[in-house]
Amino acid sequence: MELALFDLDNTLLSGDSDYEWAQFLIGKGAVDAEIQEAKNKAFYEHYKAGTLDIDEFLAFQLAPLARHERAELDAWHAEYVASRIRPLIGAPARELVARHLDAGHLCAIVTATNSFVTGPIAREFGIPHLIGTIPEVDVPSGRFTGAPTGIPSFQAGKITRVEAWLESQGLWWGSFAKTWFYSDSHNDLPLLEKVSHPVAVDPDPTLRGRAERDGWTVLTLRG
Repeated sequence: MELALFDLDNTLLSGDSDYEWAQFLIGKGAVDAEIQEAKNKAFYEHYKAGTLDIDEFLAFQLAPLARHERAELDAWHAEYVASRIRPLIGAPARELVARHLDAGHLCAIVTATNSFVTGPIAREFGIPHLIGTIPEVDVPSGRFTGAPTGIPSFQAGKITRVEAWLESQGLWWGSFAKTWFYSDSHNDLPLLEKVSHPVAVDPDPTLRGRAERDGWTVLTLRG
């Protein structure tokens, strides 16, 4: 058996699903455009620098979910995937995922973006497992609270979450002949260093330098 893990934003997607969700909400008049744009820009700069405060970011990212009923959010999500996400999925990304699935590999998306936003995107790729940051739900009402729950799937937290997921299935790293992780970002170096086959996909400059130094595969999914 082999394990294939995929980052989502700017890896399988030629863009960022959370940013696109924010732009979609702006279009719906659900969030303030000026505040959203300024905050998104600031958080992205910290992300690129490797200095993102994940708790502060998640408080911002998840807040809009708490302001709307789940049925309304679900209806919006179908429109969001059709209008904002499918245009970001290129044939090379679909083909890469299909090769792993067709080979019978255990496949999962591992992303810091919350699972409400990314769940339907994983299904769009046909990937059966998603390891994303989990938004907290108020059980009696079914509404999101605006807070995360558990360990965010970010930086070294991705390893923790992947290992917990594998353990839940009676598996561990040694269960696999090969382990793959595809990512564009130096923020994912902890998980890239953990797998046997790290792959830098359209990488940022820091990750590209590391990949070239250590002989990791570098590929593009933007063709």
